[in-house]
Amino acid sequence: MENEVLDFIRENNLIKAGEVIGVACSGGADSMALLNILNNQKEELDCEIVCITIDHMLRGDNSIGDALFVKNFCSEHHIPCWKFSVDASRLAESKKIGVEEAARISRYGVFEKLLKENKVDKIALAHHISDQAETILMHILRGAGLNGACGMEEIRQGNYIRPLLDTSKEAIIKYCHTEDVPYVIDETNADPSYNRNFIRNLIMPELKKRWEGVEQNLVNFSKACREDNQFIMSHARVDGVIISDNVAKIPLAYFHYAPSVINRIIFSTLEKIGVTKDIERKHIEIIKNLAENDNGKKVSLPNGLFAQKEYDYLTLFKVEKKEILDEYPLVVGKLDFAGLYNIVVKRTKKMDMVDGTLLIDEKKVPENAVWRTRRAGDVFTKFGGGSKSLKNYLIDKKIPNRLRDSLAVLADGKEILCILGVEISDKVKIDENTKFALRIEKKEIKK
Repeated sequence: MENEVLDFIRENNLIKAGEVIGVACSGGADSMALLNILNNQKEELDCEIVCITIDHMLRGDNSIGDALFVKNFCSEHHIPCWKFSVDASRLAESKKIGVEEAARISRYGVFEKLLKENKVDKIALAHHISDQAETILMHILRGAGLNGACGMEEIRQGNYIRPLLDTSKEAIIKYCHTEDVPYVIDETNADPSYNRNFIRNLIMPELKKRWEGVEQNLVNFSKACREDNQFIMSHARVDGVIISDNVAKIPLAYFHYAPSVINRIIFSTLEKIGVTKDIERKHIEIIKNLAENDNGKKVSLPNGLFAQKEYDYLTLFKVEKKEILDEYPLVVGKLDFAGLYNIVVKRTKKMDMVDGTLLIDEKKVPENAVWRTRRAGDVFTKFGGGSKSLKNYLIDKKIPNRLRDSLAVLADGKEILCILGVEISDKVKIDENTKFALRIEKKEIKK
């Protein structure tokens, strides 16, 4: 079996010479087999192997014992081992999500930290043929389209590899017995309340009775889906999609393409803002229907994702607006506005216009003017004259609704003197009598 796994690693270029591979190991047969194989073949692969074991604090002494079991095995075989503990139950409660999902988020949080700190180059996961077949079936049953039917990839995001993805569960168990590789059995694997256990223990056995080779058939189906999906993706142009932090803006013109191409554009865009889980065909249809709706219409999607139609774009974003009640004085210097961005104010005699900045006459600003967010009844006097409600002015300027409540305005009571990064009021404009001006600039906070 080791030779077959070694061939699979080379065929798919999973490991490069000199890399440090972190093997995610729970103590179960799959991950113990993977750890043993990679450790045996590390010289052949010219790589370093470290073990990563995580106690999710879900099974009391049993989970503590499993982590200790892995550490002892590593100690006996001279494999560096890093042990981590994460409180999946607490995360599930705080985020109002299932324990299974919370454990996954916690686990990958550990992996991502190790990758970002350059302690490992890649994370090796022990998914095998049966896992692949179960994943494909789950995706289909949940309403996934062609993209979901593609199943798991041999290498994902360049950092996560699955060397056993072409290996059967039966071969893994046989390997453990033949090579005297010990392993533990997680008692929760028999709990049908978990979706994967339901598929694995109740559905797949019945399918295997009726259809011989059902797991391999599902895997072959996923490979065909992946080929078709890659062809369609080659026609899904995303050059015009604007990505910034957790926000993506898809031009409405893209929604005139063929449905299959639109679907891929949406999936590809979601991946770019880090949304890869729990998005099903029905959610894609909701996003597509939104493109035909009225401007400003917003819908809520899984995992804190929102979609909103904003003029010529359909915007996908993960962070919902937060209410800002504080007021901040107008001062020369740098002001942290509610942790969202900095307001930089400089006193100057130069009246030249500079892109990205606004100029106001220092003497025309009342002493009690403050920076705050918009409120009901706010009025703005347009540059050049003519007053209207701040709400209508922002609509005229096509400022997206999701941004309006976090937009800083310089206010004197209900009179708005400056809209940060947008415009100044006619009441504070510079003129031939202006001696000193305040140059105002919005700057992002480095995170």
